Amino acid sequence: MYYDDHNPPHFHAAYEGLEAVFDLEGDLLKGHLSARTRSLVREWCGLHGAELRENWQRAMDARPLSWIEPLS
Repeated sequence: MYYDDHNPPHFHAAYEGLEAVFDLEGDLLKGHLSARTRSLVREWCGLHGAELRENWQRAMDARPLSWIEPLS
């Protein structure tokens, strides 16, 4: 997430030189990642939706973002 970013709430993901933008439910908005990587992003979002929404609000308020655990 970037501070003072535009709506809708979203985050940026990068993997193996590719980048994409996802909404907070894990739906691809823009960019390209492999199908397997997109699936992992959706799984992660399902586990951390509340944390993602909180971090979006923190970013909009220019407050430090909280760490969100990666998939194990």
